[in-house]
Amino acid sequence: MEKASIYNDIQIAKANNRKLLAILLDPDKVVWDTLANLIYKINQSPATHVFIGGSLVESTILDDLIVRIKQNCILPIVLFPGDPSQISNHADGILFLSLLSGRNPDYLIGHQVNAAPILKQTQLEILSTGYILIESGSETAVERVSKTKPLERDNLDLVLATAQAGEMLGSKLIYLEAGSGAQEAVPQEMIRLVAQNIEIPLIVGGGIVDGQGIQKAYESGADLVVIGTAFEKDANFFNTQKKSK
Repeated sequence: MEKASIYNDIQIAKANNRKLLAILLDPDKVVWDTLANLIYKINQSPATHVFIGGSLVESTILDDLIVRIKQNCILPIVLFPGDPSQISNHADGILFLSLLSGRNPDYLIGHQVNAAPILKQTQLEILSTGYILIESGSETAVERVSKTKPLERDNLDLVLATAQAGEMLGSKLIYLEAGSGAQEAVPQEMIRLVAQNIEIPLIVGGGIVDGQGIQKAYESGADLVVIGTAFEKDANFFNTQKKSK
């Protein structure tokens, strides 16, 4: 039986205006003793995908982590890698990222060239993604590791042109990223402008700390929202949001 296409499901959801939610797990920050409870919380959440990775994953337990999650969770697991060392054939797919907002050749094409032969030996679904880092009020891990500057929050025309260039280059997804632990989320007007002027699905993440932030991103046109730090700090994040309504 052929595996369902992650990208096809995202496209169908976009066509039907069904919003998606990914929980991002950083392997370096997962506490193994509480992993079973973490997986339970993910299963009880409205998440539709699990993203795994980070800008600087030093842990060597990526394979084991994915296997453990898959034993008790049926959501598609998508790698969100910082470099080719963060590839695991145990996942379902991989965001094949090109950091369009920066001009560091390693993150535009260098790491991708190194990853290509590895990926050809896997069964991972490759999701070509134009990755755009947005200024968020503080230096993020992405900025620090990639040695690139984010695009300015008020330069909407440049962000839009960058997203459109990514689409024209063949990206299947555009990802507007404020960065892990960002002080400010991607501006609503920026999400709206990009969403209205590209045809491919739009992912938005970074700096979203509550249910209202998720809803604002959806209302502005995000097709998939990523929650990382907020869930990382509080595995009861979604229960807390329900109670606060």
